[in-house]
Amino acid sequence: MNWTLEVIVVPVTDIDRARTFYEDGLGFKVDHDTRMGETRRIVQLTPPGSGCSIVIGTGLARMEPGSLQGLQLVVRDLLAAHAQLLERGVEVGPVQVMGAAGARPATDDDALNFAGFIFFKDPDGNGWAIQQIDARA
Repeated sequence: MNWTLEVIVVPVTDIDRARTFYEDGLGFKVDHDTRMGETRRIVQLTPPGSGCSIVIGTGLARMEPGSLQGLQLVVRDLLAAHAQLLERGVEVGPVQVMGAAGARPATDDDALNFAGFIFFKDPDGNGWAIQQIDARA
């Protein structure tokens, strides 16, 4: 039996601000923006190429905005992803390489497959990582 992860709830304070960040800043596709009466709204967004979406909205979870940490995206070209985020105005950290001694700034000579990461936060402080995986064994 396959078990697929389909949706992750991301707690935010301002739905419109978060939607703009994820849609315009990260390039996520808006699957739907649904209002249910005066007080309930759900926005589902999906990263390009992903089978898992995020949901932001009101009344979805008991998590505090900004409390979700460790969300991770994977790309084939981390340097291109880093450049794209910077062009879109996302405050993203430098490209780093993870190794036995911990994280260090990447150099032009580093192989980034599985070891290269960049980190950023959404406007509420929810923490994201992007890892390069360009080939799997």
